[in-house]
Parts: sequence; C-alpha cells; structure tokens
Amino acid sequence: MHRLVLDVPDWPGHLPGQHLVVRLTAEDGYTAQRSYSVASPPDVSELHLLVERLDGGEVSPYLVDELAKDDEIELRGPIGGYFVWSATSDPLGTEEGRRPVQLVAGGSGVAPFVAMLDHHRRAEGSTRVRLLYSARSEDDVLARDVLGSETTVTLTRETPAGWSGEVGRIDADMLRRCCFGPDEDPRIFVCGATTFAESVSSTLLDLGHAPSSIRIERYGTSGGPP
Repeated sequence: MHRLVLDVPDWPGHLPGQHLVVRLTAEDGYTAQRSYSVASPPDVSELHLLVERLDGGEVSPYLVDELAKDDEIELRGPIGGYFVWSATSDPLGTEEGRRPVQLVAGGSGVAPFVAMLDHHRRAEGSTRVRLLYSARSEDDVLARDVLGSETTVTLTRETPAGWSGEVGRIDADMLRRCCFGPDEDPRIFVCGATTFAESVSSTLLDLGHAPSSIRIERYGTSGGPP
C-alpha cells in the first residue's frame, strides 16, 4: 500500500468520507480513471490517498511505480455526500451528536475512516467513535499513526507472536463484542470489498441494528472507492 500526498492549490475542501477521481491520459489519448477515498482530514492542506497496487490495473501501477515528485495528474472532486461524517457537524447537545459512530473497515476500506478519525481527534470531537478494522497481517495495517485506542484490529491470515488484538474474519461474535450494540443506536459506516461490505452489513441487521443506521461504501474490480 502506497500513501500518495498531493498538493492541490485550488482544492475546494472536502468532508471526511468523500472521494475523488484520478484520471490518467496516455500519449495516444487513451484515458483511465479510478476513484479513491480521501484519507486526510479537511484540517490539513495536502490530500492523502492510500493506493493499493493492483497487478494489471490501469491506474494504481502508475501511481505507485512511476509518479514522481512535481508530476501533475488530473483530479475531479470532492465527490459524495452520503458516506460522510464530520465531528464539527455533531455537537454533543444535538440528537445526532449523542449517537455514537461505529466504523467497520476491510483492508484499504479503512481510507475514509482514517480521515474521519484524524478529523475527530483534531477537532476534539465529543461524539463516541469506534473502528473495527480487518487486515490480512500486521504489515497490512494502514495509517498506524492515526489509529488510536478507539480502534480494534483483527488479523485474518498472519498473526505475529505476542499479538494481543483480534484474530479471524469479522463475524457476529466479533461485531457484538467490539462494536456499539443496537441498544445504543449507533450510526454505522461499513467500507471494504463488495463481499466484505455485504457480509458485515447483513450480520449487523441480524444483530438488530436498524437498516437506516447503516451506510455502506463498497468497491471491487470495477474501480469504486476507496
């Protein structure tokens, strides 16, 4: 996974959870584009993207292997108003502010939540927030500098000696133990590959969470966020 830092002088600003489109144009005029969630909070000047290199991909190999300092790329955004959450829009005295926020990520699906957590911390937000984050191995855990005590990590493939976190794929038992329960009426954001997002959201419904409280951002080979 590669962290791409972009300087965009005319960037209009974004909300945590929004994404942008990176568009590349070849010399022969062929274009390819890919959507990426913004992994940096609106409180900093640069835009951060977490780019996973996909063999055979049209965009990620260029961004990881060839893009160099001072190169220019075409961006479009920010995009999206459904899968966003801002600590400053939820004062604790409001009904929404009193509702906790539960984030559930699979792999690079943690990108929009990195922006949300970093923003929440910088804004000294009072809303209770938790993140349950599934990664293949400890080396695959992204943005360690942002993840804090509100984060629970589970490893699905390789577990190092002395690992004290969770182990295995996210299931009903793990969601019950590590997340806010239905009785606390949390707002829930789920982001990851299509199969992950659908499995987690279905299990959350089985546990009694309201469908209207769950927002999903899924991605696959077609090239959606993150």
